[in-house]
Amino acid sequence: MATHLSRMPSIFIPHGAGPCFFMDWNPADAWTRMADFLKDLSSSLPQRPSAIVLVSAHWLVPAFSVTGAAQPALIYDYSGFPPDTYTLTYPAPGQPALAQRIADLLAQAQLPAQVDPARGFDHGVFIPLKLVFPDADIPVVQLSLRSDLDPLAHLQAGQALAALRDEGVLIVGSGMSFHNMRGYGDPRFGPVSDEFDHWLTAAVEAAPDTRWQALTGWAHAPSARQSHPPRAEEHLLPLMVVAGAAQGDAGRKVFSDRVLETTLSAFRFG
Repeated sequence: MATHLSRMPSIFIPHGAGPCFFMDWNPADAWTRMADFLKDLSSSLPQRPSAIVLVSAHWLVPAFSVTGAAQPALIYDYSGFPPDTYTLTYPAPGQPALAQRIADLLAQAQLPAQVDPARGFDHGVFIPLKLVFPDADIPVVQLSLRSDLDPLAHLQAGQALAALRDEGVLIVGSGMSFHNMRGYGDPRFGPVSDEFDHWLTAAVEAAPDTRWQALTGWAHAPSARQSHPPRAEEHLLPLMVVAGAAQGDAGRKVFSDRVLETTLSAFRFG
């Protein structure tokens, strides 16, 4: 008997600072609410995902690339953290056939793409997924960002992959809605992050055509470049892929918290 699959949402999540959820922090509860949101995320899904396609802020290459290994290694791409954070594990399998299909779908949309058989999962993948799906038993394929940081190309990439949602595939963007390293911990950036978050929420919750236009021109939004400095907007671009995959589905903010003096949010479509 064929299994009926409900359409999966596409979701943009904050992935925190390095391995922040798995170490002591000052203040101790700085990341608690974000961690709780991530831990509860799976219970909000219509079903268990058949696979996860995750777009992380921490993989930028000239052309879209997809992890093709059957058992990807982990890349501990953070520095200065406690030794035990470099022994964290997340043995989720890859899915080479899905990786090739993603590359083909992107190519059909005139977005050149390749499968990288050697690339592992960076911390934008395994850190949040350790909270969302701690058993690491759902296949994961990581999709890169494109290093030209073109918002339209990333919206189009998501659009090219939208059909996967009807096959039980969960599309996740892993980044940060505010990511100015000089702003974290500085109270002067609280209002800056609030202004951009207000605009971003309105853009996500707008009608699909308006949403697409707004996100394409995000750099002109209030406080946009104070929230994501020029050539450093990689933590916002996973949202573009997720929004592109939304197609006509409504978007909404599903989490927000004040962390390190700034507002950080998550968004969901469908």
